[in-house]
Amino acid sequence: MSLSSNVRLAADIGGTFTDIVLDADGTRRTRKVLTTPAAPEEGVLQGISLVLQDAGLRFSDIDVFVHGTTLATNAIIERRGARTALIATEGFRDVLEIGTESRYDQYDLTLEKPVPLVPRELRFTVPERMDAEGRVRLPLDGAALDALVPALQEAGVQSVAFAFLHAYANPAHEAAAGARLKAAMPGLSITLSHEVCPEVREYERTSTAVANAYVQPLMEGYLGRMAAALRERQYRGATYLVTSGGGLTALETAQKFPVRLVESGPAGGAIFAAQMALRAGEPKVLSFDMGGTTAKICLIEKGEPATSRFFEVDRTARFLKGSGLPLRIPVIEMVEIGAGGGSIAQVDALQRVTVGPESASSVPGPACYGHGGTRPAVTDADVALGLIEPEGFAGGSMTLQPELSRQALGAEIGEKLGLSPDMAAYAVYEMVCENMASAARVHAAERGAVIGQHTMIAFGGAAPLHAARVAEKVGVPRVVVPPNAGVGSAVGFLAAPVAYEIVRSRHALLDESFDGPAISALFGEMGDAARALVEPGARGAPLFERRTAFMRYVGQGHEITVTLPNRELAAEDVAELRRIFEAEYAAQFARAIPAAAIEVLNWSVLVSTVAEPPAVTPPVAPAPAPEPAGRRRVFDGRSEKAVEVPVYHRTAMAPGAVVPGPALIAEDETTTYVSGSFDAHVDGSGCIVMEQKAA
Repeated sequence: MSLSSNVRLAADIGGTFTDIVLDADGTRRTRKVLTTPAAPEEGVLQGISLVLQDAGLRFSDIDVFVHGTTLATNAIIERRGARTALIATEGFRDVLEIGTESRYDQYDLTLEKPVPLVPRELRFTVPERMDAEGRVRLPLDGAALDALVPALQEAGVQSVAFAFLHAYANPAHEAAAGARLKAAMPGLSITLSHEVCPEVREYERTSTAVANAYVQPLMEGYLGRMAAALRERQYRGATYLVTSGGGLTALETAQKFPVRLVESGPAGGAIFAAQMALRAGEPKVLSFDMGGTTAKICLIEKGEPATSRFFEVDRTARFLKGSGLPLRIPVIEMVEIGAGGGSIAQVDALQRVTVGPESASSVPGPACYGHGGTRPAVTDADVALGLIEPEGFAGGSMTLQPELSRQALGAEIGEKLGLSPDMAAYAVYEMVCENMASAARVHAAERGAVIGQHTMIAFGGAAPLHAARVAEKVGVPRVVVPPNAGVGSAVGFLAAPVAYEIVRSRHALLDESFDGPAISALFGEMGDAARALVEPGARGAPLFERRTAFMRYVGQGHEITVTLPNRELAAEDVAELRRIFEAEYAAQFARAIPAAAIEVLNWSVLVSTVAEPPAVTPPVAPAPAPEPAGRRRVFDGRSEKAVEVPVYHRTAMAPGAVVPGPALIAEDETTTYVSGSFDAHVDGSGCIVMEQKAA
């Protein structure tokens, strides 16, 4: 369900650009402005002011403001969070260092592990102990906790995470300790692991609680300043934050659990792509979101992005699981790499052209911005190749300087490899496309998907420039570039449902001892808690509830997610639950294990407003394209020569218009490059559809 208001606004703070989308009575207006890293709200307010001016509206006219941001992720990656302490059960001081004792690269003797967010000198313990059943084995030592106060004050600690053993089974000690410390240090931010991640697995629960504590003061401050600035401008509407799972949550919930916002921007992009997939009638989609700092790849089937309860941030090895800090939160599952328009290109020690993950960001930005950047970025390569019109870049907010791009490419790439600036630009273009193609192959392989059976939906400011080449590399025959692709994530925010998911750990065997009424009561408690968080934002809209179980064969190390019937469970449901689990297991692993014992570790309830699927766009008859608005020199690296290609304005192309490649289709927020391998047409919903030419 889209939020039902006449004037709705969405803002997506990216690493390079802040995207603003205004929907007023069905008319959509957009703006892109440079992100202001030192004070992100300044860029947001600037963009809002510009788009409201375009529409002739005021802040007081906005009914709903939906916001997504990468601030939490960036704070973790750049280590700009609060000075944080961890208080754990006595004997468990080093959980963050020990982890799971696994190695993400078994044979690398110089393996680099992620650095914990809390250094050892700020990790403390107190005597207390719960067992796995939630029974008290050792009472909480309040005096020992009180004795930590001077040390916390002397160390200048701003935020504390509590992670007591088995707090998911009985949170009494954590709750009491948090209240006691808050009374002694009222200005302290407190995170309790049983509130953030009430699940088994000590390391992941502790890591999630610490990450939440680490970013909480920063996010509280930012969200508070944003809310105050909006009030000063007479904004009176509702404010929502986009979570990593693709739902909307209230400002207060976001301030308490900011760790749930780490992937909010990419989640909006996945929602946008899912909406486009439903509209185009595409059952299998590869979402390709390339912005200024990162590129995101997500598989979507039947209009539903893949989801997960596990996410890693700040990986030390880009494609290796286990090399990052684990977070157990609801997320839309995707692979994200440092390959955006601002990703810096250089020549490494082996004389190879490499791109990213370091980014020029918005300050100073790529060399062509003219803001002092001297190192070439992907945008510099695109400009030097002729793919981007220098005038009117980013919706007219700046004019690029191609000569600076060529200078940077020549100095950092060309001179070191004996390449002309044109070939240096093409080398950068090819490498960033190969990086994204590699990420797509890895993600598809991990999901057991055949990538060539998918249609690519490309969006983000840089994706339409690179989508055709990435599609060529991975064997995708069809690429769709939706309207407003340059601000796709922000558009997706406006389609996100108000939702919240709660997970609880409770071990159960699927046998004659299965206690259906107790599990039903647990579902009822979780459903009530989730509804209490969703109903204020739903504003009377109908809600639905989805119940899931995290199940496995006894003795296995990890679970799969199984959707359960939304009704009371009883002992006689064991056979049905086994059937559901084995069907899902066989779908993922091609076989089930007959008569093997099955157990459940975690139970989950998602409460959400009802999403209204968009209507499928009917086909339109082919029509001639308009006259080109001009022609542009584009350097073709494969033939090592420049070619003249026609340039069309997207707004001039009516549904059905057919454009043979190579060609450029320009619009305010981005440009689509139709390579010589594709022909393009505009469908009934205004999407640019590139179809691979017959061999």
